Amino acid sequence: MFGYQITFFTQQDRVHGHEPLAQWLLAQAGALGIRGATLNGSLQGLGHDGQVHAMNLFDLADQPVQLTLIVSDAEHERLMAHLQACGVHVFFVRSRVEFDTLGTPSSAAPASP
Repeated sequence: MFGYQITFFTQQDRVHGHEPLAQWLLAQAGALGIRGATLNGSLQGLGHDGQVHAMNLFDLADQPVQLTLIVSDAEHERLMAHLQACGVHVFFVRSRVEFDTLGTPSSAAPASP
């Protein structure tokens, strides 16, 4: 299958409405039926503003976070149209990828003798 890997880059203290932006993006992906996404926090990053953003012991607000999704062409179109309609301002990287699933889910695997 072909589609896109989309990675959104933001900071823990960025919000959309009253919710942290990264968590809001994750929830929107789920609401749109996107099958999987991974949210990661980073120790430190260099922002597009040229400033160093980092997590520290006393304040997590400046922690860089990224959300990565693998989506089909149709999911990509639906996601981007939705985010545009919601007025979201966020930096992202989009790469064309081929993806698939290997094997059977462990819950569906046959019992061993």
